[in-house]
Amino acid sequence: MNDPRPIPDLCDDYPERIAVLDPILRNFGGHSRFGGEIVTIKCFEDNSLVKSQAQISGDGRVLVVDGGGSNRRALLGDQIGASLASNNWAGIIIFGYVRDVDALADTPLGVQAMGAVPVKTEKRGLGDLNVPVTFGGVTFTPGNFVYADNNGVITAQDPLA
Repeated sequence: MNDPRPIPDLCDDYPERIAVLDPILRNFGGHSRFGGEIVTIKCFEDNSLVKSQAQISGDGRVLVVDGGGSNRRALLGDQIGASLASNNWAGIIIFGYVRDVDALADTPLGVQAMGAVPVKTEKRGLGDLNVPVTFGGVTFTPGNFVYADNNGVITAQDPLA
């Protein structure tokens, strides 16, 4: 994360450079403040791409997953969360749901999602990697930057420093 200050401070200092996500997500991870370069996935009730991305080096980036807001399947659980953390991802932001919330809270990873549901996804190999995704009033573009904490989520075209 380039700027470790809380999101409200970044909003105050860079109002012309940021977009603010609607308040639809909450923190589930062991790191409540995180940020980095955006990598996107668009998928629906299938976390195959999330799992495959978790197994490569994140280099401090943030995975942004547009799961269509479905509350029927969890796109992240403890095993994929542990893979993301061990492969140096700063965090994951999900327009969708997670499971294994107690384990995720102990994982050294930022996790923002809409809520929790105990049902896993089917693995059908469907989804799109590194395409612009829009939810919560914000478009997340691969290569741009995202910052999150318990106050909210913001995006910027360039790193905030």
